[in-house]
Amino acid sequence: MKQKIVIDPVTRVEGHGKVTIHLDENRRVTDSFFHIVEFRGFERFIQGHPYWEVPVLVQRLCGICPVSHHLAAAKAIDRLHGLEPEALSPTANKLRRLLHYGQIFQSHALHFFYLASPDLLFGADAPAEQRNVVAVVKANQELARKGILMRKFGQEIIKAIAGKRIHGICAIPGGAYKTFTEDERVYFLNGQAIPSVDTMIKWAKETVDFIRSYYEANADQLETFASFPSGHLGLVTPSGALELYHGRMRAIDAAGQLTLPDIHDSQYREYFAEAVEPWTFLKFPYLKHIGRDAGWNRVGPLARLNVADSIPTPLAQQEFEVFRATAGYPNHHSMYYHWARLIEMLHCAEVIKDLLLDPEITGDDLLREGTRCPQGIGIIEAPRGTLIHYYEADEKGKVTKCNLIVSTTHNNEAMNRAVRAVAEAELDRQPEITDGMLNRIEVAIRAYDPCLSCATHALGQMPLLVQLFDHQGTLIQKKVR
Repeated sequence: MKQKIVIDPVTRVEGHGKVTIHLDENRRVTDSFFHIVEFRGFERFIQGHPYWEVPVLVQRLCGICPVSHHLAAAKAIDRLHGLEPEALSPTANKLRRLLHYGQIFQSHALHFFYLASPDLLFGADAPAEQRNVVAVVKANQELARKGILMRKFGQEIIKAIAGKRIHGICAIPGGAYKTFTEDERVYFLNGQAIPSVDTMIKWAKETVDFIRSYYEANADQLETFASFPSGHLGLVTPSGALELYHGRMRAIDAAGQLTLPDIHDSQYREYFAEAVEPWTFLKFPYLKHIGRDAGWNRVGPLARLNVADSIPTPLAQQEFEVFRATAGYPNHHSMYYHWARLIEMLHCAEVIKDLLLDPEITGDDLLREGTRCPQGIGIIEAPRGTLIHYYEADEKGKVTKCNLIVSTTHNNEAMNRAVRAVAEAELDRQPEITDGMLNRIEVAIRAYDPCLSCATHALGQMPLLVQLFDHQGTLIQKKVR
């Protein structure tokens, strides 16, 4: 008798998705799917709008990573405006970078402390009522306190530059909207009203120490959980170092060999294609010259540490060296996303301090002018991975075409494979469908920190429903939580 397990929706992720697992008469997995059940619409919504409105409009895709969409769109619009990223004024460029690194810092803190830490501290078999940030506060008050304040620090950076924490405005065609004042700079450096940036660096380092010890104690379990070979994609500097704002696109295969040799971002359409499937609204990007079967890549913190040769800040570089020596190269273990994410959080804190100490950050030279171009491409490393915005506009400046490839879209194939890997391992271990087994599937998905609203560009809400069907489609088991 064939059976089907349904998890609807996946919890503790941004947005809503559903998982179905198909079993044969021997309860072996025959297929599995990570469905994105929301409709994809923003690429059509913005057509007909003036291109200079786009950075404000597209950040409404999401309340978790609006800054990433704002800046990726701004980089694309700069090119429509006739300006390459290097042509912006030093102050405008550094303001955008400060905004970007503040966003990644707070997003990584949100994911680890609020969403992932319950899985790590309590385990997948913990009761559902314990798998949340409230239980984390009760179990480790100091860890939770630091996590809350670290996220707040990043949000305050965003507010100072963009005017508000969510859906603010910083970037306009050719530069930045407002200056960063001396009082604002001192606010983050002296630690009177909010813990200082030095405290953020200290706490980020302590959090990396915590996760490193956790992984050393649980390596055997973590290295066999949702582990499978894949390609990896991210941005790097000309010297091959980690780059989160503007760099060349590098991809490697499962053996660590280059499949995308540091190409300029304007070349992305020559190398990338997107496949579709009837059971999800989320596409499947892949490298054209390799093909759909082998040309897909993971993105995000783990992928970025796999493709980079180094990290250009001292403390994060030290941790990167430990990570490489401990985790191996390339690392294909899904749960190592968390360790990589915290190393990036430390790197962001170091970069934020460097930018705050840069005298040009408070300058008033904010805008540059260019000559209109018909198309523009903006690529940035969002917290969850490589984010691509592409636009075309007519002679009146109205958007005629838009294509968005968000981080979660890149990770679509990987998340589907993670679901299958966990389902196969769990059902081999025990035939009974338990709440812990279902949560392990969600744990594998959460490791990628998916943002499903970004990926599908819509909103929705639904309860967690788990259903088991026989081969005739008859409902034989149901769970609601």
